[in-house]
Amino acid sequence: MSALPDLATARSSALAAELRGAIGKLSRRLREQAQLNDLTWTQISVLYRLELEGPATVTTLARAEGMRPQSMGANISALEAVGLVSGRPDPADGRQTILSLTPACVEWISANRAARQDWLHNIIQNRLAPAEQDELSRAIDLLRRLVE
Repeated sequence: MSALPDLATARSSALAAELRGAIGKLSRRLREQAQLNDLTWTQISVLYRLELEGPATVTTLARAEGMRPQSMGANISALEAVGLVSGRPDPADGRQTILSLTPACVEWISANRAARQDWLHNIIQNRLAPAEQDELSRAIDLLRRLVE
C-alpha cells in the first residue's frame, strides 16, 4: 500500500517535468515570432509592465523589476532613444518623471501579439485534428486550474 503514494508522486513529478519542458519550448517558439528589435528581456519586461500597470516612475519600475534605479534608468534611456517610452514631469513631484508607452510602442506590442496569435492559430489549425483541438481545449482548462 505504501507503493501507491510513491507511484502517484513519481507520476506527478514526471508530468511536471514534461509540462515544464513543453511550455518552455512553446514559449521559445512564441518569442521567435516576436520582432524584439534588439531589446533586452528587462526592457521588454518594463514595456509589458507599463502596458499592464500604466505609467510609472523609474524608481517604481526598478522596485517592481528587482533592480537598482540607476540600472533601470539605463534601460529607460535606451527605450526612450528608440521611441518606445516617453516621460513627463510628475505633477505631484516635479523631480520625478512619469514614464509611459508611446503610441508607436502600443502599436508595436499589438503587432507582436497578433503575430504570435496568428502563428499559434495556424499551428493549431494545421497540425491538430478537430478531436485533438477539443482535447487541447480541455487541457487549457486544467492549465488554468494549475495557475489559479
